Amino acid sequence: MNKTAQSVWENCLSFIKDNIQDQAYKTWFEPIKSVELTDNALYIQVPSKFFYEWLEEHYVKLLKVALTKELGKNAKLLYKIRMENTYGNKQPFTEQLPSANRVPMKPQEVDAPFKNLNPELKNPFVIPGIRNLKIESQLNANYSFDNFLEGDSNRLARSAGMAVANKPGGTSFNPLLIFGGVGLGKTHLAHAIGVEIKDKYPDKTVLYISAEIFTQQYIDSVKKNNRNDFIHFYQLIDVLIIDDVQFLSGKSGTQDVFFHIFNYLHQNGKQVILTSDKAPVDMQDIEQRLLSRFKWGLSAELHQPDYETRISILKNILYRDGVEIPEEIIEYVARNIKSNVRELEGAIISLIAQSSFNKKEVTLELAKSVVEKFVKNVKREISIDYIQKIVSDYFQLDLETLQSKTRKRHVVQARQLAMFFAKRFTKASLANIGSQIGDRDHATVLHACKTVDNLMATDKQFKKFVDDINKKLTL
Repeated sequence: MNKTAQSVWENCLSFIKDNIQDQAYKTWFEPIKSVELTDNALYIQVPSKFFYEWLEEHYVKLLKVALTKELGKNAKLLYKIRMENTYGNKQPFTEQLPSANRVPMKPQEVDAPFKNLNPELKNPFVIPGIRNLKIESQLNANYSFDNFLEGDSNRLARSAGMAVANKPGGTSFNPLLIFGGVGLGKTHLAHAIGVEIKDKYPDKTVLYISAEIFTQQYIDSVKKNNRNDFIHFYQLIDVLIIDDVQFLSGKSGTQDVFFHIFNYLHQNGKQVILTSDKAPVDMQDIEQRLLSRFKWGLSAELHQPDYETRISILKNILYRDGVEIPEEIIEYVARNIKSNVRELEGAIISLIAQSSFNKKEVTLELAKSVVEKFVKNVKREISIDYIQKIVSDYFQLDLETLQSKTRKRHVVQARQLAMFFAKRFTKASLANIGSQIGDRDHATVLHACKTVDNLMATDKQFKKFVDDINKKLTL
């Protein structure tokens, strides 16, 4: 009997049905239609790009097992995406995509040059006792420069990242420190640099690791008395990417070992890339000798994306997912989700999902309901301007007086309180807070925060000021 697309797919479905829950089968497999069978390739039709991505993320292994059983080891799965609810075009259109779009990063084999050391050099990424120096880069291949859109908010950091990727260890941007608030793309950019380096220089050993895991590995190495092996392992790396380096705060042992690793890599022309939620000047409980090294290269800040960049990000997500929606809806979402890229992506994906699953056309009303629910679930961002207004009104001062150079005690205290609350409620750096509140420097802001802490502990009236303003800001 000749195989047809229908018969192959029905056999696959019967295998899949036995291996997943009924509800998952009904949701994700019943809507699929078999379209075409050519040689060893089966084409299946799915209702949206979102649907395709979900299958690829959660069921691709199961699909491949089922298809291999039917068509042999060279079986291929291809998707045809039929978009039903396209704006301004009632006729559906079809987009074709292969399964497993981008291959994961391959392990990197490294020859350890330390001839006189313990021959069983430990790799902190593998189970103890297994002799293996294949190093997984830990990079996410989906985080690339192609989907990291450039705007005024990230131009410096992105351009520096591209320069480093083109010539790792050979630019003055060493180390490259990328810093900024939550959800602005620090981790994405760090991965993108690593992915680009691996594309351009396959022989270079690239390693991405969070500062938290690095710390845990160091603690384990001390417990097992192989601290030197830990150091030597990291000295093998050509490009070391450490995420959330502020996590090293207060961990003197980890800072010490990182200091030695950093020095070795830097002196040998290796590239170091760091991310942090703070600028070096604002990092506390980090040794001065380490902070000074963070400042050797370039510190590039990621800011909140401006309106034009938010529009570009939304259009890119929609293009990627094969979805068209009216311009006014894109503009509405961009105007109302301002805080960071992650929340912007979350809102538009929620909108696409609502439309796809409920078979509703994307309308402004649907966008308003999704955005309203989404914004309510996101902690409200309090701006420095808003804090200054609340503090000025509380002390019956005008804004010019609050920001002035006057040393009158009640004005100084009001200014210090504004700085204290700006540090507590915003993601702005100390330097940024100081510049917005009377053009002061970061040291003045730091002093103001310490003064407020001291007065709260010793002055009941002052503590009441703090409590009252705090209530006004958190209503």
